[in-house]
This record gives sequence, structure tokens and C-alpha cells, in this order.
Amino acid sequence: MIEEEKFLKYLRIEREFSYYTLKSYTEDLGIFNQFLNNKNPKEVTYLDIRRFIAYLRTKGDAKRTISRRLSCLRSFFKFLIREGQIKKNPMLAISGLKLDKPLPKFLSYQDVSHLLDKIERGDCFTIRDAAILETVYSTGIRVSELVNLNTADIDFISGVLKVYGKGKKERLLPVGGKALKVVKLYLDKRALLGHGSKSALFLNKRGGRITERSIGRIIKKYALKAGINVDISPHTLRHTFATHLLDRGADLRSVQELLGHASLSTTQIYTHLTLEGLKRVYEKSHPRA
Repeated sequence: MIEEEKFLKYLRIEREFSYYTLKSYTEDLGIFNQFLNNKNPKEVTYLDIRRFIAYLRTKGDAKRTISRRLSCLRSFFKFLIREGQIKKNPMLAISGLKLDKPLPKFLSYQDVSHLLDKIERGDCFTIRDAAILETVYSTGIRVSELVNLNTADIDFISGVLKVYGKGKKERLLPVGGKALKVVKLYLDKRALLGHGSKSALFLNKRGGRITERSIGRIIKKYALKAGINVDISPHTLRHTFATHLLDRGADLRSVQELLGHASLSTTQIYTHLTLEGLKRVYEKSHPRA
């Protein structure tokens, strides 16, 4: 339908949503339209939305999936209001689902050492792999931000990385010495392959910008070599970065800034993880625990 096409175009061009978010929203709108037999959005009522929620629950969709579909519809009908296509937003009478926040997986200090030490760092691409893993763990950067980094974004003298996060918000991240050293080595090695003039920081073997999927595969590959038996992803290293900082005494506000979270409540989930560590220390150390 024309309204949906305009909405998705708006998300892609003006809001700069990622390919994967656009794919999910396209699927969500398709399921909604199919359920309502392509009913005109101008005729949709809050009762239609409630019936849709009941249908999704009956179908067995997880709470998180239903919540995402509702988030898509909220954005869609808000867009239609803005465009003057409808006068009343049917989503205003729909309350959000209360989701259980799962605690994020993270690695121990020992696991991180095993992971990073298992990379041989022989040729240009094993050095690149080491540079990617060191950078993610050193900065807590999102994988979407990592693939968009350019060589101009890293300042080796001041040890700072310029990152463009969600909504194109810019933030500066400190980079550890070990990460800086291996990134510099990678850039020197790739220059010998004739890729020195490329603007992207991390390249694939064909000289193009590396993808999120490739980074996921790289991390899983080295986790397997390191004998790490949890399902690891780039996000696992981001969670590990935050948890280790808090474990070592970093304050929550600073970690929020580093992660690029808009709300402190998003960062607070990590306090549950560090609290468990404090409890273990307390139980081991206090004479009357």
C-alpha cells in the first residue's frame, strides 16, 4: 500500500534506519495488513489493534516480538498523523507490554584473555581480526557503529575514536593502548596490499567495507578456538566491556556515556550483574554472612 511505502521510505531516508530494522518493520506491517485483509489505515480502530495483539498471542509470538510489532505500528500511525492522513491515532489507547529484561551474557576476564590471545596475528587479515576484537572490547562500540568507522575517525595520538551512534549522534570514545597498537599494525599491513587509500577502517578481503555479519562470524570463530562454550556475538563483547568497567569501580553515568545510551535506565541492567559479584565477595568475606 502507498502509505506503508511512504512510511518505509521516510524511515530509510530521513530517520536512516538500518537495513535489518527496515526489514523487520516491513515484515510487521505485512503481517498486520494480512490480518486486517489490507484494511485502509484510515479505518483502523484501537479495537482492530487489540484483536491483532490477541491474534499474535494465539499464534505464539514472544512478548518481545509482539512489542516490536506494536512499536512499528506506533511509528506508522504517528507518521500518518504527521502527514495529515488520519486525525485520530488508534495506538494511543494501546498500552505497551511489560517485558522481562533478560540479563545480558558477558565473559569473564579469563575468557576475554583466552579469546584475544588465540588470534595468531600473522597475516593482514588475522591482524585485522585481532584489531576488531580488541576495538570492540576496548570501547564497547556497537557492531553497526564499528562497520561504519573510517580511518579518519581514529586519533592515534590522543587515543580517541569518533563514533556516530543512533540518530547520527556523535560521541568520542577512549581507546586502550593494546587496541591502538594492533589497529595501527593492521593499517600498516593492509597498505602493503594496496588498500592504504581506502576510507573504511576495517575491510574485507576484496577491499570493501566489512559487514556486521562478517564480524559476527569472526567473533564466533575465535570463541570456538578459545574454548568458550557460550553463544558469543559482538554484543556479548559490548556487554562484557560495560560489566568489567562497573566491576572495576566505574560509575554508571560514565558507562552510559561510553555505551551511547540515551537513558540511564538502559544502562542500569548491568548493575544486576555487578551486584551478583558483590554478593559473592560479601558471602565469602563477611564473618557472619
